[in-house]
Amino acid sequence: MDLKDHIRGIPDFPKPGILFYDISTLLRHAAAWRTAMGRLADLIRPHKPDVLAGIESRGFLVAAPLALELGLGFVMLRKPRKLPGLTIGLNYALEYGTDRIEMQADAVEKGQRVVVLDDLLATGGTLAAGISLLRQAGAEVPCAATLIELSFLGGRSRIDVPFESLVTYDS
Repeated sequence: MDLKDHIRGIPDFPKPGILFYDISTLLRHAAAWRTAMGRLADLIRPHKPDVLAGIESRGFLVAAPLALELGLGFVMLRKPRKLPGLTIGLNYALEYGTDRIEMQADAVEKGQRVVVLDDLLATGGTLAAGISLLRQAGAEVPCAATLIELSFLGGRSRIDVPFESLVTYDS
């Protein structure tokens, strides 16, 4: 099955000149979604994770069902002030400004192997920040993965762990 057949491009969203790759069409097609989760499981399993981490918000849609598929726990990496209890966070640079990502301070144990997931890799800033935050918490990050990679934006160069994606767009 070609997963690209189930991902639609929406021009000029969220602003003119941007082509948004919409995974909602993949999510609502049960056979395609099952295929995507199976293929991701096959890519992630060899890295022997203890836990999967998903980046808010579409990364949750990838990491949570994949964690179930692999029999693992799931950790949320969220925007500031969205998690209860004690949190740790990391500020990071975006193309135009800065952002922050946080997780609960007790979400991972020192030495746990945590694979971090998101829906899409563009410039790589958020995924790189997620990796750094997990390391700050004492985790080992053996791999990062997304459903989609926009290779023409060069985000993979900012990821310092093995990286996997199911679908690549070259332009």
